[in-house]
Amino acid sequence: MLRLIENLIRSALNETVDKAITRVIRDQYTENLFEMVPATNKVGITNLMEIAMRANQGTPISRPLGSPLHFSPWEKLLFNPVHLFRFPTPETVGISTSVTIGPRARKPLTITVPIMIAGMSFGGALSKNTKIALAKAATAIGTATNTGEAGLLEEERDAASLLIGQYNRGGWMNSPNKYKRLDAIEIQLGQGAQGSTPQRTAAKNIGEDYREVFDLKPGEDAWIHSRLPDVNSKDDFIKLVRRLKSETGVPVGLKIAATHHIEKELQMAIEAEVDFVTVDGAEGGTHGGAPTLQDDVGLPTLFAVSRATEFLARKRTVHDISLLATGGLVTPGQMLKAIALGADAVYIGTAAIMALVSEQMVKAVPFEPPTSLVVYTGKMTDQLDIDQASLNLIRYLSSCVKEMEQVAVTLGKTALTDIRKSDLCTLDPFLAKATGIELGYVAPTNQERFFEETNAFFVNSEAKIDPDRIPLH
Repeated sequence: MLRLIENLIRSALNETVDKAITRVIRDQYTENLFEMVPATNKVGITNLMEIAMRANQGTPISRPLGSPLHFSPWEKLLFNPVHLFRFPTPETVGISTSVTIGPRARKPLTITVPIMIAGMSFGGALSKNTKIALAKAATAIGTATNTGEAGLLEEERDAASLLIGQYNRGGWMNSPNKYKRLDAIEIQLGQGAQGSTPQRTAAKNIGEDYREVFDLKPGEDAWIHSRLPDVNSKDDFIKLVRRLKSETGVPVGLKIAATHHIEKELQMAIEAEVDFVTVDGAEGGTHGGAPTLQDDVGLPTLFAVSRATEFLARKRTVHDISLLATGGLVTPGQMLKAIALGADAVYIGTAAIMALVSEQMVKAVPFEPPTSLVVYTGKMTDQLDIDQASLNLIRYLSSCVKEMEQVAVTLGKTALTDIRKSDLCTLDPFLAKATGIELGYVAPTNQERFFEETNAFFVNSEAKIDPDRIPLH
């Protein structure tokens, strides 16, 4: 009987496929379903679906987790292992992984590992259970978590031994009774996935717990403004930084979306005497944002970190102002390369969330996306097992740090903070010129000659085909 059923299914399937292929071959292209294949290849599957969404909704669409584009060419940077000219670190020697943020603050923030949990807000982005799980994992591993643009969630404060809070454009963390309970204050002026655009959460999506944490009235929307309230000049910003430092003693920093104007923005930060700067690259994630803001606005993380480090070094503030990098960092290698380029520590957001739900996503798929377990408006947030989620994130962070330690050993270093740009090489000449990382094609002693000869070659090549030099007869 089973063999008969199997033969019937095979026969029906074979006939169906045969008819489909025959029809695709015989139909005119304009009447052919196959026309979707070249059309999709032309615009891309993501763009095709977003075209349809825009056509259906008529408003900016909200894409979760940031841009799918990979702007930073991390894969073109490679670490340089050592053998004899400098010896690898003995396996009996431990690798220091701790970092101090804001060393000149009265109460500097020291974390055990250089990976922190990025600012993802309760309500505006994540559920209460998710925020608690993130905080518990950060505490267990010895690092800090970040409130995001929100008010002070008591459950997060209780679960987090080290909590960085964002003094934000919505104003929800901006009162002394809240920011004085933080271990560091990050003045949030923008983010990689949305720049400095305003954002609104409609009252219909705001529950009672959300309203309580954000001090919202029933029926009131939650607005993140394009500017920080009462900061309309450089002097206003300087006064704010100095007031927060005086009132709290904790590190006070600035978070901005990475931009081609980064040196100008950093100059303002230096004048305000901030303790740290967080640069969020164009690959940064978000709970939901317009694709155009995600794909077409900002500066890639790799170049933002490189330029920020160079500027702070030129201004001789690199030891006074800690640099934090975030935006699309998903592998230990990428994180460590950001540190090698000058970041003191990194934030991770999307990777942390994926690690958090890794084993539990089976509860959601295939009928709901995994994010339904973690976002505030998700349908399955009550099914997230906090302890299991926290354990998964602890394991992920531990794994990342151990892999970073392995790289430090093969570089002959005893601390992750000792890894420098000189420990890297690149296979891209343009990347070499832009970042100051040596080109792996040629020996260090031949770098300058290589670029001089290459430049001369191209100049001569262009001269040979110069249209003005080509005789007409």
